[in-house]
Amino acid sequence: MKMMKRTYMLTACVLLFAAACSNNEDNNNESSAEETGAAGNADAAEENSSETNEAEEDTENEEGNRADAPDDENGQNEQHEDNNGANEENAVEEEEEPGYYSIQGDSSLAPVDDEAEEQAVLITIDDAPDQYGVAMAEKLDELDVPAIFFVNGHFINDEEGARQLEEIHELGFEIGNHTMTHPNLSDIPQGDVESEIIELSDMIEEITGDRPRFFRAPFGVNTDFSDEVIESEGMQRMNWTYGYDFDADYMEKEALEEIMVETELLRPGANLLMHDRDFTYEALDVMIEGLEDKGYEFIDPDHIE
Repeated sequence: MKMMKRTYMLTACVLLFAAACSNNEDNNNESSAEETGAAGNADAAEENSSETNEAEEDTENEEGNRADAPDDENGQNEQHEDNNGANEENAVEEEEEPGYYSIQGDSSLAPVDDEAEEQAVLITIDDAPDQYGVAMAEKLDELDVPAIFFVNGHFINDEEGARQLEEIHELGFEIGNHTMTHPNLSDIPQGDVESEIIELSDMIEEITGDRPRFFRAPFGVNTDFSDEVIESEGMQRMNWTYGYDFDADYMEKEALEEIMVETELLRPGANLLMHDRDFTYEALDVMIEGLEDKGYEFIDPDHIE
């Protein structure tokens, strides 16, 4: 009986121990499962974080590309502008060189190369700036017609005269020497001839910054000595081929308009003489238009050799 009781007790102990071991194994499995789940969550979180970072990097890259795009576009525009500039420079280089002229013995102008337009005349204005010189310069500038203004010293020896000369010069017109006081050079001593020419050149240079290169003697009267002076000054002598506004028959607008265009003296290379006068100023538009209608262009003094 005692033996059986011990057996029962031993059996119960074994069963209790087995149950205890089974509980510990279940607890360990639950703990392991929890650890595995936690590790899986951590991996998932890390994977999600990595995907989020990659998405953010992609977004940043896209934004960076968008930010860089204007620079690329600007670069293309700059390249396009550079190409346009190069094309324009090439077009300028391909333009024909201007033609040049030389002064002939009768003061007409003759082409010296094939580029010079044969059907052309030269416009010159004497005795400026008196009363209408600036207005005539402005009118010619509007008409895009070059000219030489031959000035006298007694018109520019005060502040107002100097201002008018400067204004004509700033409009781009050539300034010529017509002596200080407009004397007949054959009637005065050689010393006076020299001072009449050189003193005016000095005055013109002081006002405009440029020394005149063309000389026109009053009344068209040159002397051997005046030729020596202008040669020493590096100037070129120039009279005219025709002019009418000093003739009493043409000292009014309509008569002057007609004769300057219809005269038989008009020809290629003609050197046209006009003066700083009210009726000449009033006739200027019609005279220029009439010459253009006859197919004439206008010689730029810069293109006279």
